[in-house]
Amino acid sequence: MGSARLALVPTMGALHAGHMALIEEASKRADKVAATIFVNPLQFGANEDLGRYPRREAEDAAMLEQAGCDLLWLPAVGDIYPDGFATTVRVSGVSERWEGKARPGHFDGVATVVAKLLLSVRPDVALFGEKDFQQLAVIRQMVRDLAIPVEIVGMPTVREADGLALSSRNAYLSPDERQQALTLPRALEAARAAILSGTEVSDVLAEGRDSLLGGGFSQVDYFALVDAGTLEPLDQPQGEMRLIAAAMIGTTRLIDNVMVEPR
Repeated sequence: MGSARLALVPTMGALHAGHMALIEEASKRADKVAATIFVNPLQFGANEDLGRYPRREAEDAAMLEQAGCDLLWLPAVGDIYPDGFATTVRVSGVSERWEGKARPGHFDGVATVVAKLLLSVRPDVALFGEKDFQQLAVIRQMVRDLAIPVEIVGMPTVREADGLALSSRNAYLSPDERQQALTLPRALEAARAAILSGTEVSDVLAEGRDSLLGGGFSQVDYFALVDAGTLEPLDQPQGEMRLIAAAMIGTTRLIDNVMVEPR
């Protein structure tokens, strides 16, 4: 008889229905499900929201237990990065544009902590949400390159009924900003439809940026059509594609993406 399969869902806590969907899928793919909650200081920049990132471990633990999670690991910073820790995992190429450019060092922090978690827990399968689409691509590349024996599964973004992607950072939005934030998924959907109808990609992307700035966002870091595998920008439709975007509303930075089916 084979040994039991273990699935891992790494999180930074402040859990929501998106995380619960990962736990649910994990329980279908393995005999036991583990989750981690670790707010990773290495992936936050100097001016980012590490200090105010929402933390509510007791509620998170209750949610995980109710969802059927078998094991929760809540490591301290010293458990992951003990005194003298001197190694950084850096994934070239796929990490360098978009989030990598807007948040220097961010993906080094992500890759380092995910490598550490995977090697500590040693799951057979690990699940991540597609909302952080570039992060998923970085993790896939790292696991391939380092031959870490784990299957990486990406799960579709879970959204509110009105279309806003679930995110722990949505808690920062004022009621007005929460309404205006809907401009982001709507702009991506409009861009997707326009690209599939044959509109020039550069025009579609310019229109998307303009709609965000006109809809309450103060800054657009990027609004791009990319190859879903390499995340290289595309100026015309080809192969598997994603529309990806990141923009600031008030003091909150939101990211989102949608698949664009090849014609």
